[in-house]
Amino acid sequence: MAMLTSTPLTFSVRRSPPELIVPSKPTPRELKPLSDIDDQEGLRFHFPVIYFYKRNPKMGNKNPASVIREALAKVLVFYYPFAGRLKEGPGRKLMVDCSGEGVLFIEAEADVTLKQFGVALQPPFPCMEELLYDVPGSSGILDSPLLLIQVTRLLCGSFIVVVRQNHTMCDVFGYMQFMTALSEMAKGESTPSTLPVWQRELLCARDPPRVTCTHHEYDEVADTEAPIISLDDMEHRSFFFGPTQISAIRRFVPTHLKHCSTFEVLTACLWRCRTIALQPNPEDEMRMMTVVNARRKFNPRIPLGYYGNVFGYPAAISKARDLCNKPLGHALDLVMKTKSEVTAEYMRSVADLMVIKGRPNFTTVGSYIVSDVTRAGLLGVDFGWGKAVYAVLDHPVASIFTHYINHKGESGILVPIWLPSVAMKRFVKELGNMLARDNNDHVIQEQVPAYSKL
Repeated sequence: MAMLTSTPLTFSVRRSPPELIVPSKPTPRELKPLSDIDDQEGLRFHFPVIYFYKRNPKMGNKNPASVIREALAKVLVFYYPFAGRLKEGPGRKLMVDCSGEGVLFIEAEADVTLKQFGVALQPPFPCMEELLYDVPGSSGILDSPLLLIQVTRLLCGSFIVVVRQNHTMCDVFGYMQFMTALSEMAKGESTPSTLPVWQRELLCARDPPRVTCTHHEYDEVADTEAPIISLDDMEHRSFFFGPTQISAIRRFVPTHLKHCSTFEVLTACLWRCRTIALQPNPEDEMRMMTVVNARRKFNPRIPLGYYGNVFGYPAAISKARDLCNKPLGHALDLVMKTKSEVTAEYMRSVADLMVIKGRPNFTTVGSYIVSDVTRAGLLGVDFGWGKAVYAVLDHPVASIFTHYINHKGESGILVPIWLPSVAMKRFVKELGNMLARDNNDHVIQEQVPAYSKL
């Protein structure tokens, strides 16, 4: 079975008081509106990215916290909106007050070694609250710091960097542009290799706004029968999918869909297994919402250096009965068709919908959200100690697909899953059925699940 479990770990952290890092040079004081893709309700939260680094003897006694702190002040000269604060105007429009107040930075030391985190680094991480201190008042949307960085040095000379960012400011590609610039400054560069571009007006609503596409991801759905699940009853596990596992799942792909991508077939598989595990009402609508990068959908293209949010969140919809009882091809066909809907016109339609409907949230009832950051280059962030040995974007609800090399040296995809404990057992069973092989090393044929409600 490809399930990974975390190693229980207890350690203590000694932190310096949180400090505000301001740009090292004067920056413009101005008000910069976000785009109408940026400031939708579903992006008004902070997300953390975790990096693990090994000790590098070539760096001598250099303190990574000091290096990153100094580089941060320099990079904020170029990315000065991050040092500001969000304000809300008419129609819930968000804008950045480029006040230069700074971003939060914490230096810490932990009485633990990197080795003690276990052979397999993956979410959920033990003692996450120790690796990222939630400074009181820092996690709001308005009038709060837009970045919080904690650098924690370990006993062995390794260190952990956690960066928490307000999602309204940028998507993972914009975030990586900022982090690349930060790492370049840490290694002595005076200017980022890619200069930042604001131009958020490129993704603002038209005048007059007009919704020209179907957007099921923003449907208003009543949640009348959903049980209330305590967070204490939720289970968080990570699953590894290498070439062997992907090959096993592809055995269930019908001939006319063989051209599907790894992301598409894995997403369809997880959506189906997850639905079976949850045992919803057979007539319930189940949604699969997948993040689609739209940067290349525009002509002319979004300019190099643009670091705002440029992605669609299209929703595939199926009755629970069909997802559970039909072959994998049903879910896969829906995922592939839905992804193809994201065009430049689709994105303009989303921006217009935000203005017309007051910036609604994504539909959460019956929804499963996935995002693929395997090609984002998270591991490539190098502050001078070399590339990260592991890096992951930690999302409280979505399954974020990340590139992962397991303890056997196999390269693949790591997927975290959140489910109620009872449902997790069913999920593991269903996924195991799809990955199982018989004595002749053939995949055991997919069976219709024993699901009494269906």
